[in-house]
Amino acid sequence: MKSKIRHPEKVNKPVNPIKKKPHWIRSKIVDSKIFFKTKQVVNQNNLVTVCQEANCPNITECWSKKHATFMIMGDTCTRACSFCDVKTGKPDSLDIFEPIKISKAVNKLKLKHVVITSVDRDDLKDGGANHFFNVIEETRKNNPKTSIEVLTPDFLRKGDAYKKVLEANPDVFNHNIETVPRLYTVVRPGARYFASLELLKNAKSLNKKVFTKSGIMVGLGENKEEIIQVMDDLRSAQVDFITIGQYLQPTEKHHPLNRYYHPDEFKELESIAKTKGFLLVSSSPLTRSSYHADEDFKKLQDVRNKQFECHQRL
Repeated sequence: MKSKIRHPEKVNKPVNPIKKKPHWIRSKIVDSKIFFKTKQVVNQNNLVTVCQEANCPNITECWSKKHATFMIMGDTCTRACSFCDVKTGKPDSLDIFEPIKISKAVNKLKLKHVVITSVDRDDLKDGGANHFFNVIEETRKNNPKTSIEVLTPDFLRKGDAYKKVLEANPDVFNHNIETVPRLYTVVRPGARYFASLELLKNAKSLNKKVFTKSGIMVGLGENKEEIIQVMDDLRSAQVDFITIGQYLQPTEKHHPLNRYYHPDEFKELESIAKTKGFLLVSSSPLTRSSYHADEDFKKLQDVRNKQFECHQRL
């Protein structure tokens, strides 16, 4: 009997081959000692960071500056977004001691600004809003001079649960729109574009003092006109700050990368976004929601102070 001929090109053929990264996408490490110190604080407090779980390309640079974005409510998400590297499944019960752990870690790292995000917890009645509240309250109690930024899920079908997060008065309320509406069914199937816009609009309406923020990835298959429409939609929702970054395909099983945008294209998108009236725009290949978040918060404060001074003169 003749043995079957195996064709190497047909064996273990990847679903979505990963494109080679261009030279302008390179992360850097600033101080290895501080990097490992940050890692030690995270590990000792048994905390989860989006830096690790989402395989962020900026982890070496950020951790070398003691900047870590804490991901609360576990490492398992109830959604299955095709762009995200965070694992999907049935999450564990909430850790009631997590607010204290986060607070201690912030204190240990002496953070002046901290970003707190989470997985989606559709299994919880309030989507985890009360847990966010507890983390913010505990963190602020022990770190009164630290500004707090939250990057929340959409609290889809959770009614007014999001109000509990805003009740804790975070300094920045961030919820990422992620992509253009046309791609939602394949990129973010568990979410709804206009529901996310409504959340951002409601957050600003409920708390005029909070800075609202949202981000979009490019390279998923969108076009320039669609990106500009998202900008307009976010401004209509009174969003103050937009981040625009390059989508990096985590694995061959994730949503295929359409293309890499050149740095000049990011500069063009930044210019367009500024004309729309955003208080702040961060647009670059490595831009992520919490990348340079501490520096950006200071810029937001400066812009608002200047606006206040102008109003006072009129």
